[in-house]
Amino acid sequence: MQAAVTVTPARLPELLLGLATVRPVFLWGAPGIGKSSLVRNFADSLGLECVSLLGTQLAPEDLIGVPQIRDGRSVFCPPESIARDEPYCLFLDELNAATPDVQKAFYSLILDRRIGNYELPKGSIVIGAGNRATDNALARPIASALVNRLTHVHLDASAKDWLVWAGENGIHPWITDHLTDRPDHLWSKPPKTEEPFSTPRSWHMLSDALHSFGRDLDEETLKVLAHGTLTPAHATAFCGYVKIVRSRFGIEAILRGEARWPHRLEDRDLLYYLAESFRGRLVKELPASKEHMSANGRQTAYRAKSLLVQLAEISVEVAQSVIASDADGNPLLPAWFLIEAARDMPRLVEARR
Repeated sequence: MQAAVTVTPARLPELLLGLATVRPVFLWGAPGIGKSSLVRNFADSLGLECVSLLGTQLAPEDLIGVPQIRDGRSVFCPPESIARDEPYCLFLDELNAATPDVQKAFYSLILDRRIGNYELPKGSIVIGAGNRATDNALARPIASALVNRLTHVHLDASAKDWLVWAGENGIHPWITDHLTDRPDHLWSKPPKTEEPFSTPRSWHMLSDALHSFGRDLDEETLKVLAHGTLTPAHATAFCGYVKIVRSRFGIEAILRGEARWPHRLEDRDLLYYLAESFRGRLVKELPASKEHMSANGRQTAYRAKSLLVQLAEISVEVAQSVIASDADGNPLLPAWFLIEAARDMPRLVEARR
């Protein structure tokens, strides 16, 4: 199911308060963006126990129960986890990953709040959640009868919301500081191959590991941790950032001429990180048009081309990444600057072909 309108984690509790208390809700979102924890926190805010059922681990009889003979008749007895006397939050996690038989068993529970003779206590809420098929996650089609029994809400990762949460929950300062500068690294689209990828959950995992190793964490171990939890490009950038924190290098010092680009082969991750920061600064400071450019603008452009030449002397590939287009092929830097860069440094253009 594709999202027509999305909500952020900060917006979700208010939305659920008005919606989940009257109708069952299905929460869609990519893996690792915090769907489960948001539902549990919402249940806590209402004073309700959150009972989670994992769709991939259920069989129909786990919901319907097993029959018993009473007065010569069979009666289905729902499981203790569902049949409760007090109101609670029934969280159907990975509902769309369940088999069709299990999904069908949920019909009456979701719409009528009933299984056999058992009815959910008044004040209970039902919330489902699942990943999308486009996330390369386990997801089965949901029958139209079940789709129509739920109100569908699509959740998006929000760096702003997550950083607020991170500041209140002890996330390692290297991570919060890095993602403050690079909020686009909080989440990446799940890859089609079996490799780590960045999500709020994976950054949290990395934070736990950084706290565990403490100040004695060496560079090689940091690389193992970062590349074991994050998208490769994000892991490289993060390692570069940490190296900046621990060393004298920094984009500000390079721009002011107080430091040079790191040139050692073992500093290549740092060089990539600084090049990304350099490009971000140029995107922000270079005017779209060269006409009527201020003296500061001309000085910035001159200094930028000089630094680009120095960078190309160390690595043409890294220098080319500064002037590269985005993933959709759209140029990030002004056209006039790219033309001048091509004129002054033709080998950068040749490297792009």
